[in-house]
Amino acid sequence: MRYVALGQLPKKHHIQFRKPDGGLYTEQLFSTHGFSSTMSTLYHIHLPTEVTSWEDMGSCAPVYLEEQALRHLHLKTKRLQPLGDAITGRICMMGNGDLEWNQVLVADQMDYFFKNTDGDECLFIHDGSGHMESLFGTIHFREGDYIVIPRGTIYKLHFDKLPVNMLAIVSYGKIEVPKRYRNEYGQLMEHAPFKERDFRPPSDLPVHDEEGAFKVLIRSRNHLTMYTMPHHPLDVVGWDGYDFPYAFNIHDFQPITGKLHMPPPIHQTFQGNGFVVCSFCPRMLDYHPDAIVVPYVHSNVDSDEVLYYCNDKFGSRKGIEEGSITIHPLGIPHGPQPGAVEASIGAKQTEELAVMVDTHRPFKITQAALDIEDPDYWKSWQVKR
Repeated sequence: MRYVALGQLPKKHHIQFRKPDGGLYTEQLFSTHGFSSTMSTLYHIHLPTEVTSWEDMGSCAPVYLEEQALRHLHLKTKRLQPLGDAITGRICMMGNGDLEWNQVLVADQMDYFFKNTDGDECLFIHDGSGHMESLFGTIHFREGDYIVIPRGTIYKLHFDKLPVNMLAIVSYGKIEVPKRYRNEYGQLMEHAPFKERDFRPPSDLPVHDEEGAFKVLIRSRNHLTMYTMPHHPLDVVGWDGYDFPYAFNIHDFQPITGKLHMPPPIHQTFQGNGFVVCSFCPRMLDYHPDAIVVPYVHSNVDSDEVLYYCNDKFGSRKGIEEGSITIHPLGIPHGPQPGAVEASIGAKQTEELAVMVDTHRPFKITQAALDIEDPDYWKSWQVKR
């Protein structure tokens, strides 16, 4: 991502930077990969190291089902009931050594701050709006926004109205824009399906200098600890650098189309260690006179494919509804269901909207996923004879 600066900053890093009363602001280097990857420098009114107390809140490790038969799955998230806030309401559906997929139907507002040090987060706001307070300032979000939050960021989400459907993907590695879209200087190239203007870093930096008892829930090593700080954790007067949260709206994705069917990598939006995130958006379809505009059958021999459907207009897939999740695991082919190919011929455009995650290692499923499974989905490829 590009360089961003907000608030008050001294002329140089690591020099004296004094408050109006003559005291020093506390400089904090927010760095990753041992000072060798992206980093930012923040300036606090108070010591970010000072805490009043802490409380062990127990494990948050996902519990996966180790032995599962190989089959295609369809999960119906409309069966979920509103639960908890944007953190406590997370229901892990699947995961592996690279990431977790959490489904959230938010019922309550957060009354504390949160910091995930286990990984970066990619939140997808399906049907809500609001704003996120963070160490780096405020991001206003709306329906269709991805919010990418670097590990270690203290934040709190505020929703304009509840309940809200969202995804919370936790990546144990860095989430970033695909390297093939960037030149050697990091700038997005002309063939990229978005531009720097589409990415929204924090727009303003409210400075808090309150004292009291402020709760910060920290996730680390799949464990939760509630810290109490004697001052507001968002006391940053200025920051600059390359590591910060940002939002990107799925409707700002610029679909890449072609004369014949284009493969799924054209939909890629983000990359992480061992997975990619793709956006399937409304677009013109293939324009060869004999084109088949739905995907060909393909074999996932080394990749799990998971789709979250933001509407019910997916041309190659029948029986899905808004909020459906389909899981097509590695090892068996999948593709359009019977009749979908013929039905698609002649179509000029699609109104589909979906988020896809492809992994390079198999997903493990949780019991919570099986609790909302459509058990007959695998039969949807059966041909009537």
